[in-house]
Amino acid sequence: MYRKYLKALFDTLTATFAFLLLFPFFLLVVVLLLLFNDGHVFFFQPRPGLNSRIFKVIKFKTMNDRRDKSGQLLPDAERLTGLGRFIRRTSLDEIPQLLNVIKGDMSLVGPRPLLVEYLPLYNETQRRRHEVKPGITGWAQVNGRNAISWNQKFAYDVYYVDNVSFKMDIKIILLTVKKVFISEGINSATSATMEKFTGEGV
Repeated sequence: MYRKYLKALFDTLTATFAFLLLFPFFLLVVVLLLLFNDGHVFFFQPRPGLNSRIFKVIKFKTMNDRRDKSGQLLPDAERLTGLGRFIRRTSLDEIPQLLNVIKGDMSLVGPRPLLVEYLPLYNETQRRRHEVKPGITGWAQVNGRNAISWNQKFAYDVYYVDNVSFKMDIKIILLTVKKVFISEGINSATSATMEKFTGEGV
């Protein structure tokens, strides 16, 4: 009953309350980005959601658009700004996604929405992550976030899909708050964010 009927209501009410509560921080980050990020504030990117339906995720822009001589974007580590690094470390970049939750594209808790280009690379098991709405946080995030391997991440995502419950969602939200305060697992062991998924080793 929770998964089918109550989870969406819980998401909408909680996300609305959280956005109102965090609105002063939202405005502060907007002002800082306007002043120190060349006026670029928001980052919109298509991501697959429930049943692989594409929507646009909203985040604060924490990287610049610097490119190499051939016109390709530089690696994440070279484009991540000092202000952007602080915003990521404090997870303030996730606040705009509360609007995605209120809109109904996302849930508070669920597998993180990944890149559209990964869709053809998933095997049958990995594709099951799209049986629920993507979340701002999830079981993988509280068990390592970007510091774990792709195989581990997908295993946690599928585990969540098979075990969705109100109790589990509350547990994940509380663990997320704790991890935000200790800034754990934000980066991978070898990258400023997370290495791209290639479908290899699966």
